Amino acid sequence: MTRTDANFPAETATRRPMAWRLFGPTPIMEGEDITLYDDLLTRISTAVKPKDILEDIWVREDVDLVWEIFRLRRLKWTLLVASAEEGLVKVLAPFIQGVPEQKELAHAWFARKPSAIKRVKKILASAGLSEDAILAQTLSIKLDDIERIDRMIAIKEARRNVILSEIDRHREMLGRSLRRAVQDVEDGQFEVIENTSAKGDKAR
Repeated sequence: MTRTDANFPAETATRRPMAWRLFGPTPIMEGEDITLYDDLLTRISTAVKPKDILEDIWVREDVDLVWEIFRLRRLKWTLLVASAEEGLVKVLAPFIQGVPEQKELAHAWFARKPSAIKRVKKILASAGLSEDAILAQTLSIKLDDIERIDRMIAIKEARRNVILSEIDRHREMLGRSLRRAVQDVEDGQFEVIENTSAKGDKAR
């Protein structure tokens, strides 16, 4: 569930400038630290230095996307860790007869019981394996889920890159408009000087 500013003390919500709070609630989920989000927002906005409301909007969207990318990467690893018991059961299959016995040892290992950890290490060593074998089996089991998460990350990264390109394009257009405006002003001043000079010549 997304946490809104109403879920936090008033001083936490008001740390963000009013311009940012106009864009709605932050994408913070239960268990996430909103101060880290605020720090990310501050650091990105300081680096980009948005020039107008459009760039404010793009920066806020970029920050939200970066936050979600970090979350997905974190959850991908958490999924592997949480599924390691299932992966270990597959690793133990050639060495221990009976699925209940495999699951019992894997469960004790997952609970970090010293005797189970020691036994698993001994079994793996006897086959010339390390605990990477557990991670490899876990990855194999959860590969479809991991690929889906990776696709979600790729989509968000692509959106983030589009936003950064939009900011660059917007600034280039502003730069061209500013150069045209300056040129128009300079041309206008030159015409005034020319006209003034011409009137002075006629007067003489």
